[in-house]
Amino acid sequence: MKILISADMEGATGVTWPADVLPGTPQWERCRAMFTSDVNAAVLGFFDGGADEVLVNEAHWTMRNLLLERLDERAQMLTGRHKSLSMVEGVQHGDVDGIAFLGYHAGAGQEGVLAHTYLANSITGVWLNDVPASEGHLNAHVVAEYGVPVVLVTGDDVACEDALGYAPEALKVAVKDHVSRYAAVCRTPTRTAADIRAAATEAVQLAIRQEPVQAGPFTIAVEFDAEHLAMAATVVPGVRRIGERKVAYTGETMYAGIRTFKAVTTIVSAAVEEQYG
Repeated sequence: MKILISADMEGATGVTWPADVLPGTPQWERCRAMFTSDVNAAVLGFFDGGADEVLVNEAHWTMRNLLLERLDERAQMLTGRHKSLSMVEGVQHGDVDGIAFLGYHAGAGQEGVLAHTYLANSITGVWLNDVPASEGHLNAHVVAEYGVPVVLVTGDDVACEDALGYAPEALKVAVKDHVSRYAAVCRTPTRTAADIRAAATEAVQLAIRQEPVQAGPFTIAVEFDAEHLAMAATVVPGVRRIGERKVAYTGETMYAGIRTFKAVTTIVSAAVEEQYG
């Protein structure tokens, strides 16, 4: 049995503000250890539950944040950027039985610690077939096309509540309680490691590969905080403006949908000016 861990950082233990997750800052260096602790706890739990293989896919920012030298030696880590399926890279090879979303968070425009969708700011909302969508929501539809169930979600309490909508059967572990976008009531790493390990052990029972779900077409709408970003996004084929600051496109599969979304966010990132956005 093989488990894939998609590891994001905003929903990790102790993380509450931008410097905690921005590579190169002293706070990021400190929080990398707690991020790695969360991932290690999940790895331990999955092996406790009977998994034969665990692959950790780095899914935050530069995708070079976890401390490989502290990772459980039985696991392997996929690190670095520019991957076909980005946050859920590795799910497409037909050998993954279940996936965990570790350190996830709420979507752009929603309540939640460091809530966003792909871009830290600039995007103010994302909708999938008219339903507000977080990264977890989008990624869950991608992995469903490969018959892989989401078995575990960790993050703040809002992220766990969000997961009820896209992975109702998955185990959820809240490592902190949202107070504001930049504040939370945090559990200690010792406590969260125990909670994550216990949940991962139980979650292995849900790691049963399913029939691939073909639920398309998918229409994804994206709203930005400035009109020029919507204009920039239309450079991507198939992306059309549906409002002054909003664009939309349709993909026959979620594979196509997430890849177009990645293209849109890459173009938009390049169109943001330092002072005026």
